[in-house]
Amino acid sequence: MSSESKYIDITASARAHIRAQVTQQQAKFLRLGVKESGCNGYMYTLDFLKAMEPTDVQVEIDEHINICIRRDDLALVDGTEMDLVTKGLNSNLVFKNSRAQSYCGCGESFALGDTAVVEPDTQHSESAATLAHDASTPN
Repeated sequence: MSSESKYIDITASARAHIRAQVTQQQAKFLRLGVKESGCNGYMYTLDFLKAMEPTDVQVEIDEHINICIRRDDLALVDGTEMDLVTKGLNSNLVFKNSRAQSYCGCGESFALGDTAVVEPDTQHSESAATLAHDASTPN
């Protein structure tokens, strides 16, 4: 079963993983965002935060998980499903955007049908960058 918000859908396994990672990083929030990247247009980003920024919208997933999304990124992440996928000994958060028209072959980026522009001004921690990758196949 998944937890749905106005913008994103997070499966139970992804919620448990996010909860553990936020606690381990001694953060209060996880920011979900996108940046222009890769061969297909956009790439998801994750950042651990101690506090929200004025441009963030808070999405309460449950009593222990609060995800921040920059207002400029809302249209790009709207309709995204986050899931934890395990293959062998490796587990990764994967993202499936219901509005994505395509994903690149390496699974690092996706393309949308609209012409939204994202300002690439987010600083990303190394530990957050290792948490996730984009799904390599569309919904």
